[in-house]
Amino acid sequence: MDLRLEGKVAVVTGGSLGIGRAITEALAAEGVRVAIVARSRATLERAAAEISEASGTPVFAAPADVASTEQVEAMMREVEERFGRIDILVNGAAHPGGLVRSAIEEADPEGLLQDIDIKVVGYMRCAKAAAAAMKRNGWGRIINIGGLTGRGSKQLSGLRNVAICHMTKVLSDQLGPHGITVNVIHPGVVETPHIRELYEKEARLQGLSVQEVEANYARATPIRRVLQPAEIADVALFLASDRAAAITGESIGVDGGITRGIFL
Repeated sequence: MDLRLEGKVAVVTGGSLGIGRAITEALAAEGVRVAIVARSRATLERAAAEISEASGTPVFAAPADVASTEQVEAMMREVEERFGRIDILVNGAAHPGGLVRSAIEEADPEGLLQDIDIKVVGYMRCAKAAAAAMKRNGWGRIINIGGLTGRGSKQLSGLRNVAICHMTKVLSDQLGPHGITVNVIHPGVVETPHIRELYEKEARLQGLSVQEVEANYARATPIRRVLQPAEIADVALFLASDRAAAITGESIGVDGGITRGIFL
């Protein structure tokens, strides 16, 4: 399937590691020029060089803290000046799993505020800055990476993913007339460095081995395995293309069926 993405320009926040890196690699392989965003310049530059070499497509390291409106706006201006346009935004910068994962007795209100500032308000900062460039071209794609904790009641940090769904729907209404779609992807249990940390924590709490914890997650998933980052990237790639022009305001679980709720 020709996704007709070659020559487009994308900004991927959290694009140097895990799911963000997989999405960056997939976009670059399609000929999309990508600016990857995170706070660590060294990590970004290393990832950009590796992905550029592998894909033959320019990948640009654009250090910025998404908790800073000034830094986000400056970064977007730099990307547009370098590449001449911004077509695609993938919002993925966040604390993996959230900072407030414990019971209310130990929950840190400041941690919850930080979660919201980075993932919810940070996504809004980036969307606001990118949408201005997209409107000038009459075309754009905004893809927000959410999380399944928003569809359950296990973690207070999950409320940030609920907020992202609301923001996604509101922005899809506002930006649709300008040819811009906005959607959110909820990844399931995905093989990333973060998931290894989760396995280790769960193993300590449950008195199990890391291998047993991983096997339990696989058994709880209808497809009986943990997902790979590239599988999230495949969906993001489709949503970024003209082929998905009629899909907007949607919350899409890419989770191997682990979500047990029914969402109409």
